[in-house]
Amino acid sequence: MATTSAPEQSVSPIIVPGQLTLRTIRGKNGPFTVGRLVTPIGKFAVKDAELEQYPEGKYDGEFIIRYIFPKSYPVGDGMRFEIRANLDGMTLNGIDKLSRDEARSFATQDVDPLDEELGTQPAATPAKSAKASTPAKHAPVQASADPLVDTTPFGVDAPTPAAAAAPGSTEDGDAALFGLLWPLGESVKLDSTIDRRALRAQIARLGELGFALDFKTQEWSRQAELQPA
Repeated sequence: MATTSAPEQSVSPIIVPGQLTLRTIRGKNGPFTVGRLVTPIGKFAVKDAELEQYPEGKYDGEFIIRYIFPKSYPVGDGMRFEIRANLDGMTLNGIDKLSRDEARSFATQDVDPLDEELGTQPAATPAKSAKASTPAKHAPVQASADPLVDTTPFGVDAPTPAAAAAPGSTEDGDAALFGLLWPLGESVKLDSTIDRRALRAQIARLGELGFALDFKTQEWSRQAELQPA
């Protein structure tokens, strides 16, 4: 069972410059995003739901840290310990692609934040599963049966979550999926405080509907292009 110290919330959030590095990992629930924030006051893991919207890469900007807390959770036959930062907002200035080494610096045996929220812990990784074949670039990507093993080769986009995660692709299904945001306008800003599984389904559906995220405005726009780095 993972243990978490109670977050210590400061009197007021701290605003710091820094660089947020995001990596997309595939698990049993589909792709999920983990982050690493490097600031003048320290280096932190970040797994806020807000980050689910952003493609992997390195983002420079200013970050509002709500609180910092230690976190531990089981990984394989042991435990992982990290210091996490919970964000209250951010202003992003630019994005750079991850190098292969930077992508590999992230642990592939990371726990999906959705599993943490649901209180489920994946089973330990079988030793034989570590020998996974690497498909060629642009070849169909098949997920590992183990939720902690990222079998997506670097540079290949992971597929969107299963269609079953969304209520449906019809207008009625979209209305149920987006709730108060429906009908969608030319731009939409998602509410990251909703259930994380529903948020992922909204993100996947927006992509199917031809929306793209502008990370600077943090809004999805129809047929929009991402701002240049």
